Amino acid sequence: MDVLFNKVILNTNPNAMKTVKTLILFASIILLFNSCVSMKKYNELEATHKNCTDENTSLKSKNLEYFTLITEQTANLDKLKKQNDQLVADSLKLGTQFRDLSRKFQALNDAYDTLVNKNNELMKGNKAETQKLIAELEKTKESLQKQEDDLKKMSDELDSKRKSLNELQASLAEKQVKLDELTSILNKKDSVVKALKNKVSDALLGYENKGLTVVQKNGKVYVSMEESLLFPSGKYDVTSKGADALKKLSKVLETNADINIMVEGNTDNVPYKGTDQLLDNWDLSAKRATSVIRILLNNSAINPERITAAGRSEYAPVDPANTPEARGKNRRTEIILSPKLDELLKIIDSN
Repeated sequence: MDVLFNKVILNTNPNAMKTVKTLILFASIILLFNSCVSMKKYNELEATHKNCTDENTSLKSKNLEYFTLITEQTANLDKLKKQNDQLVADSLKLGTQFRDLSRKFQALNDAYDTLVNKNNELMKGNKAETQKLIAELEKTKESLQKQEDDLKKMSDELDSKRKSLNELQASLAEKQVKLDELTSILNKKDSVVKALKNKVSDALLGYENKGLTVVQKNGKVYVSMEESLLFPSGKYDVTSKGADALKKLSKVLETNADINIMVEGNTDNVPYKGTDQLLDNWDLSAKRATSVIRILLNNSAINPERITAAGRSEYAPVDPANTPEARGKNRRTEIILSPKLDELLKIIDSN
């Protein structure tokens, strides 16, 4: 067809061939220029994706570390409580023994006084009987001394136990205060997340179960939007219906400044075969995430520092089955909302 066209032009106008060649050369220059610009944008997006992925991995690691620390603190608190209970029991036992020895000591002391009195009376009597009484008196005295020594030893042990008990109770009280603070902050965070989930659900009420779900799990709110709601197949341009839902969501996020926002693009396991600048599913998922973020930012006063874009490609499926239904579920964009944990981090750092 092109050959026939060229022949017609040459037959009708001798200068036509020269004009066509000039136009072709000009078009080639424009295409080459656009290709360079697109590659630059791709490299920028790829660097942004890598930074976001590293930051996401770091945040997940910190989150696990903080919850592990809380678990360890709780275990230590339980151990201290058991030690405290044992010390209380030992203290009660030593107190009982102390009182028993005190009574015995008093009885022996009374017996000693009685023997002294009898000895004084018998000094005038039989010498042999007197010596016998003296021997008994010495024996009683030795026993009394031994009881007194044992009583002093037990008294010292009781004082030591009481000191340890006081120190342990002070430490236990301090740990309990820290645990109460952590529990209070976590409960507050759960309340904030629950309230946020309700606000998001109310704002997107007309879209739930129509390609959009809102769930609360792991202390976060997950807004999952299917591909059919947001994008044409294999594209990253947001549909008008999807843009309307995102605009409503942006107004909720705008009024909750203490919430961090993660936008994750997800694809199925079918290799991307587009004809534009995107190379594969990684590119497509990242591009979809940034498209969603632009709509959120362009329709609200959300601070961009709160938002992170991430492309997960096909590697975070919600349904691992290799069926059309499963692939449809996996082609989604998730907007993950999580409260900031500044107060919790301060308490953990203070320990």
